[in-house]
Amino acid sequence: MIKFSCTHCGLEIGVSVSYAGKKVKCTKCGNIVVIPKAESAAPIGEQGGLGDSKGGTKYAGFDHALFDIPPEDAGKNQISSHGGVSEIDLEELQKPVEKTAKEEAELFGIRRLPWIIDIFLYPLSFWGLFNIVIFISVTSFLAEVGKILPDVLSCLFWLLTLVIKVLAYLFIYWYFAECVRDSAEGGLRAPNVRGDVPGAVDMFMQMVNIIGCLLLSFMPFVVYVWIVRRMDLISWLLLIYGIFFFPMALLAIVVLDSIIGLHPRLIYNSISKTFYQYCGLVLLFVAAVSLMAFFGHKAGESGYLAFIVRCASVYILFVAGHLLGRFYWRNQEKLDWKEAGS
Repeated sequence: MIKFSCTHCGLEIGVSVSYAGKKVKCTKCGNIVVIPKAESAAPIGEQGGLGDSKGGTKYAGFDHALFDIPPEDAGKNQISSHGGVSEIDLEELQKPVEKTAKEEAELFGIRRLPWIIDIFLYPLSFWGLFNIVIFISVTSFLAEVGKILPDVLSCLFWLLTLVIKVLAYLFIYWYFAECVRDSAEGGLRAPNVRGDVPGAVDMFMQMVNIIGCLLLSFMPFVVYVWIVRRMDLISWLLLIYGIFFFPMALLAIVVLDSIIGLHPRLIYNSISKTFYQYCGLVLLFVAAVSLMAFFGHKAGESGYLAFIVRCASVYILFVAGHLLGRFYWRNQEKLDWKEAGS
């Protein structure tokens, strides 16, 4: 067994040696810690003392919240603070936690499939597909009903439709941001946000942040083209600038959940620290956005095809969110945004 302490809050954790070198989310402070190798971790009993009655704190050989051990069994894995450790207790502590490959992968954010395939499976959870279908169904239904209503009711229905569509778009982009945050914590499938949906004002502020990212990235290009009224070398360079910096700006403002994510120094430093990995992210992100634009263009067609291509467009939006969050999960130590968010 490897016994180690969280580098952020000091929580003592004991795990099987099979988990050495992997990342895990601390159940006390929520930060990501790396499980040390067996040779670099102190033997059991050296850190803090097992059965230390002075501190009055019990040490859990396996943190039941971390490894999903039922609370009623947690007592078997704890060491009494009043009388040392029996052979049975020690034997229980040294037993590896039995988990299926799926559970272990979910615990540490480890893919079970090749990444190029698995990233496109991210929306394939119940809640991911549910949100896609409901969003597209509601907006499509309102559009169809508006076509058959008489002119007397069309104005009133238009106002009602506008309110519902605004709320629907606010929710879907808020859920996109949740996909980014969930993936940044190691999530591999679209999250269940039932009970966590904020009010319209909070969702509106999330949309404002996304619009702020677009303005910061593409405003120089838009202003220049509007002034010169043509596309030349400078306009193409400004467009490339916007495309290159937009993913990092969007990731920063969503993960930090603050306008500080748009600080140019933060964005430039983050790109310089992860330049080669970020170039790969930009290529994948541009490919995802291009697919969204393609499906959006095809969505003008009527019938079932329009419904399918709209679903595909939102599906790719969630994939793009996963790409951003996953990039942060893999490079969070290099990015070091903890201090910026505090």
